[in-house]
Amino acid sequence: MRTPLRPLRLFLLALVVALLGGTAFAQDDPNRPPWAQKSKTKANSPSKSTSNSGAKTPASTSSSVGEPGKIVQPTPPPTKEDPQEAAVQRGRIRVNVNLVTVLVSVLDDHNRPAPDLPRDAFQLFDEGKQQEISIFEPETSQPIDLALMIDASLSAHKEISFEQEAAAHFIRQVVRPGDRLAVFSFDENVRMHQPGFSDNVAALQEAVRKVPNGAGTSIYDAVLLASRSLAQREEDRRRVIVLVTDAGETTSHYDFDAARREAVSANVLLYTIVIRPVKNENGRNTAGEHALETMTDTTGGAMFYPDTPQELTAIFDRIDRELRTQYRLAYYPNPRGPTNTYRSIEVKVTTGNYQVRHRKSYLTAPQ
Repeated sequence: MRTPLRPLRLFLLALVVALLGGTAFAQDDPNRPPWAQKSKTKANSPSKSTSNSGAKTPASTSSSVGEPGKIVQPTPPPTKEDPQEAAVQRGRIRVNVNLVTVLVSVLDDHNRPAPDLPRDAFQLFDEGKQQEISIFEPETSQPIDLALMIDASLSAHKEISFEQEAAAHFIRQVVRPGDRLAVFSFDENVRMHQPGFSDNVAALQEAVRKVPNGAGTSIYDAVLLASRSLAQREEDRRRVIVLVTDAGETTSHYDFDAARREAVSANVLLYTIVIRPVKNENGRNTAGEHALETMTDTTGGAMFYPDTPQELTAIFDRIDRELRTQYRLAYYPNPRGPTNTYRSIEVKVTTGNYQVRHRKSYLTAPQ
């Protein structure tokens, strides 16, 4: 007697479905070897932290104040990029990656800016070889990103209120349309205060007046982290650090070489104001002063040693005036040096008897 075909077909179909279901289940079996497991997308996987050359073993700090190598600051919402515009921007970066920009301050015998010098009054050298100046801007209008860094250990000074008011006056004076400034304080840690990089003068003045008391002085950390913060800003802007400190380096996680390298790499212009509570060299940390002098000179900035707090206003005025009368020179190095190497820069003014300040070196970018 024959078995009916219809029940047999139903039985075979059920058997196939069961086998396929078992196979799918087996692919998710955790006891199977990795190559036999079904691939899954990992969500919320933590990113790996990168180590920083030149850093000592960093001490842990709370997220509110940041940690060595990281400054916590507001993150703007991501913007949608037009594919064509993104391609254009990438093209521009590739074209200009070799362009070296040099900000030049030219001062007369009385330390006053010397404006209106012609292009042919300047000579520019890279590793001793004269270069063609591709861009020349007298009194450049390039906008500024400025990190105003206040040593929190200065809070113990009896003149601290005067120093804070001088800094508040500087904020009102230096922030012009298109410019952005951020207030930082540093002791054992480095903090960026609200509102971060901003042109809100009132909020920035309030931040500088509320710098908290601090213990310890981390000068190298301050320079390094401010340089990194500025390097994350937009291109085609001047990057400036104004550092107000007693120069008594005590608690940095990073060393001098790491801080200087970061400042050079970010093309930062460093101005340093050293408040000396003790005038006699025997009673203060002159090693910190010498280190700051070297870093400041390397970047093309200036050092100031006010004898009284009342001089701060005039010093801030001078920094502001110098920033508004800088020459901007740019060139394409010929020949171009090897990747990730320091190259020396020299700028000469061929007319008159002028003091010329500019950054002394740059770090070559990848090919």
